[in-house]
Amino acid sequence: MTINKKFVDQFAIVTSKAALASSYFVGKKDKIAADKAAVDSMRSNLNNMDIQGQIVIGEGELDDAPMLYIGEKLGTNNGPKFDIAVDPLEGTNFAANNLPGALSVIAIAEKNNLFEAPETYMEKISTKVNEKNVVDLDYSVKKNIFNLSEYLNKKPENLTACIMDRPRHNKIIKELNDLNVNVKLITDGDVCGALLVTDDKYNVDIFLGTGGGPEGVLAATALDAFDCSFQGRFLFETNDDKNRAKKMGIKDFSKKYELKEIVSGDSIFCATGITSGDLVSGIKIKGDQFVSETLVTHKSSGLKKVIKLEQNIL
Repeated sequence: MTINKKFVDQFAIVTSKAALASSYFVGKKDKIAADKAAVDSMRSNLNNMDIQGQIVIGEGELDDAPMLYIGEKLGTNNGPKFDIAVDPLEGTNFAANNLPGALSVIAIAEKNNLFEAPETYMEKISTKVNEKNVVDLDYSVKKNIFNLSEYLNKKPENLTACIMDRPRHNKIIKELNDLNVNVKLITDGDVCGALLVTDDKYNVDIFLGTGGGPEGVLAATALDAFDCSFQGRFLFETNDDKNRAKKMGIKDFSKKYELKEIVSGDSIFCATGITSGDLVSGIKIKGDQFVSETLVTHKSSGLKKVIKLEQNIL
C-alpha cells in the first residue's frame, strides 16, 4: 500500500497554516500562546481533510486538551485511515524568543505503521550511514566515533556531532571534545537536530543524546525517506511513565528500537519553518499573503525536498 501523493500538498498546507498561526506570537515571550495557536490551526485543518486520522504521537493524553492528544480522531471520517504524529510547535522557546529553528511538524503513516509513543524521554542516535554495526546506541561514544571515522574515511577531528546543550549531556560532550570531534550544540529542537545528518550541506555526521520520545518518532519518519539510520530507546523514569507505556502495549522498557520498528510502510513528513533555521526559512507575510518553506518527504515516491508555498492569509 502507498499513500496517494495528493496528500503531500494537503499536509504541507496544514503545517504551513499552523506555522502562520504561531508566527503571530514570535518574540512575544508567550510560548503557551504560540503553541496553542499552532495546535488550534492544525486541529481545524486536519478535521477538514477527507481522512480517518488518529493521533499516535501528540502533546499528551486526553486530559491535557486543548493539545492534540494521543488517541484523538481527526478528519471527516471519509478516506484512508492514517496514524498521525504531530508537534504543532517544535521549539516553543525559539518562537517565544524569536530565535532560529521553530517548526510546525507532522508525520503520517498508514494505519498501525507508526509507533505509538508516550511523551517521555528517549535516547537517540542518527547518522547518514545506513549500515549495520557502524553506529549503535549500545556502543560507547568512542566506539561510535571511531567506527564512523573509519567508515566515512574521515579523521575524528573532521567529524561533526550535533547534540543538545543540556547538563545531562556534559559527559558525552566531554568525550567528544577529548576525541577532537567538532561539536554543534543546539539549545532546543531535536527534530531538526536529528535531520541535520540528511544532507552534506549541514556538515553534521552524527546526532546523539537524550531528547523527547515523540520528537524521535517524527524525526525517524523523515530519516526513513532519506535512507539514513536512527535508533531510539525510551527512558521510563516514573511509575506513571511505565503505566502509560504498558497501556500502549510496550512490554520491554529497555528495548532499543530500530528505525523500521518505529515507522514502516509508506509515510509523509512535513516540517514548516516558523522562524528561519538550518532546515527551512520562517514565515514571511506580504500584505494579505504569506510565504512558507516546508521540508517534505514521501517515502514511496522518493520525494524529499523543500517546497515554497505562497497562500492567502484568509
